[in-house]
Amino acid sequence: MPRLVRWLIRGALLCLVSALVLGVMRALWPGNAWLAGAWPVYLHLLVLGWLSQLVTGVAYWMFPRVERGVAPTDWRGWAVFVLLNTGLLLRVITEPTTVRGPWLPLAALLQFLAMALFAWSIWPRVRGR
Repeated sequence: MPRLVRWLIRGALLCLVSALVLGVMRALWPGNAWLAGAWPVYLHLLVLGWLSQLVTGVAYWMFPRVERGVAPTDWRGWAVFVLLNTGLLLRVITEPTTVRGPWLPLAALLQFLAMALFAWSIWPRVRGR
């Protein structure tokens, strides 16, 4: 299994555990202001962090780019990993607070770019038999 795939799947599992811990904390302390504002963070960790990152990792694994019998390292895959997780981290830090500034739109932009780059990089790998 390529290193990129391992990192994407590990990142997905880390997001899953983080979302579940956040969900338990929200249930235990419903009056906490930060946790009350963390509902979108919980959803983003589950959907973009866990589900999308897991699908991305499995897609890179199931549809490898092979040129002359060698599967090269794909810079786009690593860029997807970095952009997605940077966007998630920015969202985790800024979304539950009232001081968002430009950081929340930047987080959304990074996540969008990650998924657009993923679609662009995986498109030529999907071939019929």
